[in-house]
Amino acid sequence: MTISYRPWQEGDEVAARERFGEPDTPQSALDRPLLGPDAPDPWRRCLVALDGDQVVAAGAVSEARLHPTRLWLYVEVAPTHRRQGIATQLVRRLRQEAAPSAVTALRSRYTTENPAAAAFARALGMQPIQRTRIARIEAGGLPEPMFGPAGPVLEDLATGSVELTKLVAAYYDRVHASWDPAEMTLGRAQDLLLAPQTGAHGAVVLRDRAGGLGGSVLAFAISYPAATEEDDAAPRRDTELLLGYDTELAPARARAAVRQLLAMVTARYPVLLEVDDAMAPVSDVVDALLGEELAQVVTESTLVALDEGA
Repeated sequence: MTISYRPWQEGDEVAARERFGEPDTPQSALDRPLLGPDAPDPWRRCLVALDGDQVVAAGAVSEARLHPTRLWLYVEVAPTHRRQGIATQLVRRLRQEAAPSAVTALRSRYTTENPAAAAFARALGMQPIQRTRIARIEAGGLPEPMFGPAGPVLEDLATGSVELTKLVAAYYDRVHASWDPAEMTLGRAQDLLLAPQTGAHGAVVLRDRAGGLGGSVLAFAISYPAATEEDDAAPRRDTELLLGYDTELAPARARAAVRQLLAMVTARYPVLLEVDDAMAPVSDVVDALLGEELAQVVTESTLVALDEGA
């Protein structure tokens, strides 16, 4: 077997899809689009491995405007050519590419049902930096909280509102600060999380008292459509949530606010909630719901990094 390497070319997407098959994990489905032609903004380099004239593997690194301290890395190898050192060679060659930012640190991720990817990350020297889970909370499982006249209160908020945009940007930066620093500007918060093209179709906030009385937001939830299929004849529509809280709150108060808001949102509809361990109050609430059998983990992923000089 003689393996050669070259940049991604037009038509490789068809060849790669044929050789790789369908994505075998949820994260592969999300990350495979990173494979593609070289791009200047954001900068991306993609290489393919050939056995003769057949594409058998591909890998890419890309700058990320939102998380600029590391490049995203994604590598995929056809089942017929795994465990032959091809992925390692792709990563070695990709690390020789010079990003305009001069960043060389890498980040990647894998799901718990993919032990081969975990072993490959360890072999590269990548270290875990975060656990993230997608949990499903069934409709009507949590008792709805009883709010008194003095508060707290639940209010709708337009996804385009300045108040919500500031809340989301500050929250995102704060919960990523210790492990994958972000630069979430107000414009990026709108473009990536709140604009109509993101699918955001509603937002609610829990305030300590009515907004008209100067109430402060304790927690917020933004909803997006997420389709799952129960069977071919009866597709089931869930709602995907971005759930956050005021990071200045004491942990116990933040947990209470998150649970109260989640109970209201799930009163009639099931939701899918993505949560990092860094979002401690949300993660704690999810752990409690799992223990009460009011939630189930759909998928769990580990984010890994190989930092400068490694």
